[in-house]
Amino acid sequence: MSRTRWRLGLSVTALLAASAALPAPAQAAAVTDYTITVDPAARGASIADTMYGVFFEDINRAADGGLYAELVQNRSFEYSAVDNRSYTPLTSWSVDGTAQVRDDSGRLNDRNRAYLSLDAGSSVTNSGYNTGVRVEKGKRYDFSVWARAESGTTLTVSLTDAPGPLATARRVAVEGGWAQYRATFTAGRTSSYGRLTVASTAPVALDMVSLFPRDTYRGEPNGLRKDLAEKIEALRPGFVRFPGGCLVNTGSMQDYSEAGGWQRARSYQWKDTVGPVEERATNANFWGYNQSYGLGYYEYFRLAEDVGAMPLPVVPALVTGCGQNRAVDDEALLRRHIQDTLDLVEFANGPATSTWGKVRARMGHPEPFHLTHIEVGNEENLPEEFFARFQKFRAAIEAEYPEITVISNSGPDDTGTIFDTAWKLNRDADVVLVDEHYYNSPQWFLRNNDRYDSYDRQGPKVFLGEYASQGNAWRNGLAEAAFMTGLERNADVVRLASYAPLFANEDYVQWRPDMVWFNNHASWNSANYEVQKLFMTNTGDRVVPSRASGTPAAGGPITGAIGLSTWATSAAYDDVKVTAADGAPLFDDDFSGDASRWTHTGGGSWSIRDGQYVQTDEAAENTLVQAGDPSWHDYDLHVKATKKSGKEGFLVAFGVKNTGNYYWWNLGGWNNTRSAVEQAADGAKSTLIAKAGSVETGRAYDLDVKVRGRQVTLYLDGQEWGSFTDDQKAEPFRQVVTEDRHTGELIVKVVNAQDARARTAIDLGDVKVRSRARVTTLAAAADAVNTETDTPVTPVTSTLDGVSARFTYTFPANSVTFLRIRQR
Repeated sequence: MSRTRWRLGLSVTALLAASAALPAPAQAAAVTDYTITVDPAARGASIADTMYGVFFEDINRAADGGLYAELVQNRSFEYSAVDNRSYTPLTSWSVDGTAQVRDDSGRLNDRNRAYLSLDAGSSVTNSGYNTGVRVEKGKRYDFSVWARAESGTTLTVSLTDAPGPLATARRVAVEGGWAQYRATFTAGRTSSYGRLTVASTAPVALDMVSLFPRDTYRGEPNGLRKDLAEKIEALRPGFVRFPGGCLVNTGSMQDYSEAGGWQRARSYQWKDTVGPVEERATNANFWGYNQSYGLGYYEYFRLAEDVGAMPLPVVPALVTGCGQNRAVDDEALLRRHIQDTLDLVEFANGPATSTWGKVRARMGHPEPFHLTHIEVGNEENLPEEFFARFQKFRAAIEAEYPEITVISNSGPDDTGTIFDTAWKLNRDADVVLVDEHYYNSPQWFLRNNDRYDSYDRQGPKVFLGEYASQGNAWRNGLAEAAFMTGLERNADVVRLASYAPLFANEDYVQWRPDMVWFNNHASWNSANYEVQKLFMTNTGDRVVPSRASGTPAAGGPITGAIGLSTWATSAAYDDVKVTAADGAPLFDDDFSGDASRWTHTGGGSWSIRDGQYVQTDEAAENTLVQAGDPSWHDYDLHVKATKKSGKEGFLVAFGVKNTGNYYWWNLGGWNNTRSAVEQAADGAKSTLIAKAGSVETGRAYDLDVKVRGRQVTLYLDGQEWGSFTDDQKAEPFRQVVTEDRHTGELIVKVVNAQDARARTAIDLGDVKVRSRARVTTLAAAADAVNTETDTPVTPVTSTLDGVSARFTYTFPANSVTFLRIRQR
């Protein structure tokens, strides 16, 4: 047990606050009283410099059209269809005249197979990303193209928008076989609607048509978009995790040639992404679009180096994740992936004379990148299969590079059988770091501040590689901030943490929420970003033990009506019965009549068919229908459910208050790979129980849900499937105190996630402090959202006078406040 000595505040405010009950609503009381008691003599956990970092995945067009500064979309004519989306080799291009995309022996190279054959007197125009090619007045832009014209030709390259030219056109003479040609534009005016046109006087073959801003991050050629990279730098991240995420372990595990070249979606293969950009393979992205790999492993390592962060690459373990259940059983392929990982270490750290160190040196970086950590795998649903492969990776890496820390993971959930199995395997094998991922409601984050309090201090440490509270409103930032106080308090267990995802292009979104939003001309920080930045730039070196007065546990039984739903699936329901705990019937519908007792609040197409209630729209998501009384409690729900067709299973809801607040039993979710009980709070969901498993099409299942107080037990075909007790409190007032040894400051970090101000008696013990403190505050309405034109969640800095060992401070409603108090 750690040595902890709590001191009691002596002020009247402190004495009143000691007996404070659940904070009243804002309209009833403008101020709620709390205490914070600090013991500066006690020793809390040390906090590593790498505690907080960033996770970059090419999702939401985060790379091409985003962090990667290239302005031409589909520059190598390699686009192909992804998930039935109509991408073609001419996506983002328009042709005036005659042109044809070819894939034959006349190509530029074997890894850049497609090229454009343009006839005499014809031209092609690229529309870039978002609204067009973005240029700014007075700035320079470098054009380049690989071209082949045996008989010679002159290319006319122009940059225009609807009103006219944006820069003086350039003429480029081309003759002979494939060669690279260059020109430079200086923009005469600013536009976000530019178009790049290449016209030819004679037949010509074109590939790798590029327009690059000269003003990239740190002036790097083939570099990064400056404003986005600077937002990463401003966070001062301790690490950069890349390249994913679901990109790593989904799609074909084959290499470029084995997978059929450029037309097949592959898991992320690092060797595809290094070397000259014209020799890098493209790929069909798991997230539904094409990626060029112009931003590859070399650029990721450079980014980490430039922002002063530890590089943390993730490699595939030949077991799929992210809603897929497949283990690749190919020993030769496994050995190749293990060797690829060993080669990656050599690429990062090897001398410039080594095979892969030489590749790095030729790219412009003869010195090593000082790689220390590698993660194997990402969110695998098959923990045993994954871990068997992980062990082989770890053994090979440690045998050749014992200084490298090999990181495992715990699957896609924050709880449940997959999570428990994965953690047992990791614990039994003495794994050093285990990656956890979860995306939950704000309420979950407010309830789970103590998640890591009970973790084994002698077991594997936690890498919280992906987390977010399912929204970009200020209430989400508040909930995440409250949770982060618990991460810091448990810094001896949680060694690394990163919000996810990092970037989203507002016109190409596959996932929400995201930390930084952008388009082709602007970028803006979400409320979540401001929270991350505040914690990442004010971390401190060690935790100073402290405590605060709090709120009582949640009370009263689970109440609510019932519901049925589907997700990308057609399903039929029958024999719905609700019975009170004393046996009294509350509801009974065998669908022999109409559906008038059900309220349709979601999408989909519901109808009575052959005595069943059937939802037939396989494309619809959350087709919720509701019945019953929202005041019901302590009841038994019975439903007979049958999957008819589609990707998933069926959903049975209980405790339904409204469309944003309910529980549901999700059987066969995540592409029919997992089942779970989820709780929706204000539209955002959290997982309460999770298990691997699927449902059979055409089979009728008997589902029973027993609700007693806040205890719920679920039965599948008469057998107990699982149970939970929903009794955690959503504490709105959280704090942590850390010490910055470099400045001699105590950093008091307080989250007040409620509509009432928090008048707080702060007792710093017998520490001597200066009377003036620096204050940084984030405060806004709970539903505030930062946009391109309005940023209500913005840090405000000020000074506070009158600070002493015991003082009172009133924290604003819905606020995160950091007090930096210098010790004397």
